[in-house]
Amino acid sequence: MRLRTIRLCIPILLGPVCAATAAEAEPAAFQGAWLEQSLPCDGVYTAVGKGMSFKKPVNIFAPAFIVSGSRLRTPQATCRIRSVRPMGDREVMRLDCANSVATGDVAVQVSASPDGTLRRFFNEDDKTGNVYRRCDR
Repeated sequence: MRLRTIRLCIPILLGPVCAATAAEAEPAAFQGAWLEQSLPCDGVYTAVGKGMSFKKPVNIFAPAFIVSGSRLRTPQATCRIRSVRPMGDREVMRLDCANSVATGDVAVQVSASPDGTLRRFFNEDDKTGNVYRRCDR
């Protein structure tokens, strides 16, 4: 399977949060907990069963998300991954998201890097993006 990049931006959360995935409803290559590169995984996540969960109390401002099956969760919202489509060197992920006060459709742009990290972009004009790494158990 060839990976493409996806723009996953969740503005109803804590600003746009993005993640990359393969072009399918359950992005197998991106399953797991992701965190902006500058933060320690053990400060945001805790191991639960076979996966990861947000540490309690949840830091609602953490630039983090968890992909599990066709779901994407951030510290403030839960989203259903509707689709993932290529857009140049990025992927656009379409999400249905809900938090405690709102629901909405969200589009996010991301790209996968050869080193296993993801780059999240705020919009089409963002050439740099933010780097996220996977937090393993």
